[in-house]
Amino acid sequence: MEPFPYTPDAPDREQLDTLAGVTVIEFGTNWCGYCQRAQPVIAEALGRHPAMRHLKVEDGPGRPLGRSFRVKLWPTLVFLRDGQERARVVRPTRAEELDDALATLR
Repeated sequence: MEPFPYTPDAPDREQLDTLAGVTVIEFGTNWCGYCQRAQPVIAEALGRHPAMRHLKVEDGPGRPLGRSFRVKLWPTLVFLRDGQERARVVRPTRAEELDDALATLR
């Protein structure tokens, strides 16, 4: 299964802050080598949680959502519960890193 691309159509920060439940926001770009290499790891970990909301947001200069989360490196995954950040993983190389972050959402 080919991973779906990062979208330039990002929600507003205010929308995310009011979302109920669990959300993972993945910041990156479609051309980023780190992002491409991380996709199998991300798919493995998040694939175990198919009901979870997963947003892949294209990031870069002038992208307000990434700036509001102070994203510096790609991919950065931000784990939210009811709009509040609970964990963050930057450039994951092992599914266990994501599993640990997902555990904070319980």
